[in-house]
Amino acid sequence: MTTPGIRLRHLAFHGPGKKPASIEFGAGLNVIYGASETGKSFIAEAIDFMLGGGQELRDINQRIGYDRVLLGLETMDGQAFTLQRSTEGGHFLLYSGLHEQPPAADVESQQLADQHNERNTDNVSMFLLGHCGLAGRRVRRNNRGDTNSLSFRYLARLVIVTETEIMAQRSPLSDANPTADTPNFATFKLLLTGVDDSSLVSRSPTTPEELTREAQLQLLDNLIDDHADRLKELTKDAKDLPDQLDRVNATLWQHGAVLSTTEAEYRARVERRRDVRKRLEEGRDRRSEIGSLLERFTLLEAHYTSDIGRLRGIEEGGTLFEVLGKGRCPLCGAEPEHHHQRGEECDGDVAAVVAAARGEIAKIHLLRSELTETIEGLQREAAGFDRRLPKLEEELTAVSQDIESLVSPKLAKLRATYSDFADKRGAIREAIALQQTIDDIQRRRAELDKAPEDPKPTTVAEGDLPAAVADEFAQKVEGTLKEWHFPEAERVHFDAKKRDLMIAGKLRSARGKGLRAITHAAFTTGLLEYCRSKSKPHPGFIILDSPLLAYREPSEHADDRTEEDKQLAGTDLSEQFYSYVAGLPSDRQIIIIENRDPPDAIRELAQSKMFSKNPHHGRYGFFPVEKDEPTP
Repeated sequence: MTTPGIRLRHLAFHGPGKKPASIEFGAGLNVIYGASETGKSFIAEAIDFMLGGGQELRDINQRIGYDRVLLGLETMDGQAFTLQRSTEGGHFLLYSGLHEQPPAADVESQQLADQHNERNTDNVSMFLLGHCGLAGRRVRRNNRGDTNSLSFRYLARLVIVTETEIMAQRSPLSDANPTADTPNFATFKLLLTGVDDSSLVSRSPTTPEELTREAQLQLLDNLIDDHADRLKELTKDAKDLPDQLDRVNATLWQHGAVLSTTEAEYRARVERRRDVRKRLEEGRDRRSEIGSLLERFTLLEAHYTSDIGRLRGIEEGGTLFEVLGKGRCPLCGAEPEHHHQRGEECDGDVAAVVAAARGEIAKIHLLRSELTETIEGLQREAAGFDRRLPKLEEELTAVSQDIESLVSPKLAKLRATYSDFADKRGAIREAIALQQTIDDIQRRRAELDKAPEDPKPTTVAEGDLPAAVADEFAQKVEGTLKEWHFPEAERVHFDAKKRDLMIAGKLRSARGKGLRAITHAAFTTGLLEYCRSKSKPHPGFIILDSPLLAYREPSEHADDRTEEDKQLAGTDLSEQFYSYVAGLPSDRQIIIIENRDPPDAIRELAQSKMFSKNPHHGRYGFFPVEKDEPTP
């Protein structure tokens, strides 16, 4: 009999006028590695989205223009299907066969709802569960024996482990929402035992007080779910919020100081530009005024020269009449003997006229002398402006260019960065307030959920994992860790209270980020191995994003790495990890997403993909680089 389960075959994004973005998967090991910010983690998120994840796809720039997603699936008995969904979410279209291109409109398809509904099979959750051998199962919801229909979303968090989840400081069975911990653990128990919780009988409330209490609990659960969803949108790690706020406040303070200095510098240069522009405008106005005055004074000097010439003529003519002696009067034409007789008709006195002309000439000489001094002064002033104005123009141009090309862009960038950090601080404060609200609601719910003082038992047993099964699972994980050459892997057991692994006497979640990541990977891989080896139901694939976190190069968060992480980075665990997962049977599909290069033997596999972030070498990333799109 063929083992139930599915494997992923391809993921493809399509959009009008866009190059397809696609990647293929095969049975067994698949590795996606390479540079950061090339879409590796986005692939895991998109697969989760195509398996019924209700949250929207991350809005990254490369995704703009793509409007549909295709996910190819293949069952263990060889049946092939393709799911198509809008990038905006909503219902699915199911096609028979594998389609890497969007099928034509006349190709037969079936519509599947995105929300789980146990009463019919026309939803993606029931479709997937049916091919995993888990349709119709039920899992415990609370300690009163209430159950939920198993949704594929409960399974998805056990097989798709994002980078955030893989290093989270909590059990792999917890997603920071206490109301979801019970169904999460029940799903885990179902996979290990093959037995669901359908036999539980819910103890329904009977008295008005119990009905009221039940309604209040339901309301609080809904509030917690709503706040938890919003909290997930704001932050990946709620426990780190106070530290995040401290870091953002410190960064804001530093940026504020730099911004204040830059704004002061900007204001000083703008004031300098204003002063230079004012001096330049005043200089130009004065230079124009001087030019007009020089034109008028030059014309006046020409008038003075003309007047002097006219008066010189009068002077010379009068002198000539005096030299020539008596003759006809130059004014009235009388003969010499009649000069005095026509005195009443002609009052001309040549000597007086000559004297008057000489007097006027002297006045004009004085005025022209003063005019010459004025003109020379204006010309000197004009020459000074002619020297200074070009320098002021150069200074104004330099200051303006400095402001426009250096200070202004720097200031705009600093303001934008400061605004971004301010927005981030606002989001962190909102997340802290939400977390406090959730904690308060959970506290009130816990008080309300306490059993009333009644001698009759009112709760159903928690349904812990049978000790033998828990021990067998822990041994499977221990064997996996030993295969990976994980240090101190001799003592592994499952802590029923913490619902997490104890390794060498230390709780898994209490270790450093690097060790939490690799042991979370061991938990998920061990679960797949256990279910397959025991012929228990399991989807048949797992996706691990950044399991080898301890091997990454030191970064800005290097102080988060514990001594255990640093010691682990010096072992051969990375090589042994890849060697182990590469040797697993083909009915276990494992997709590894990593930044660091895997060993040479793994890189040579056909199902090993490298994203270079280099448009001239290999594959740039998940999304192709458009020709007119600038590359980083």
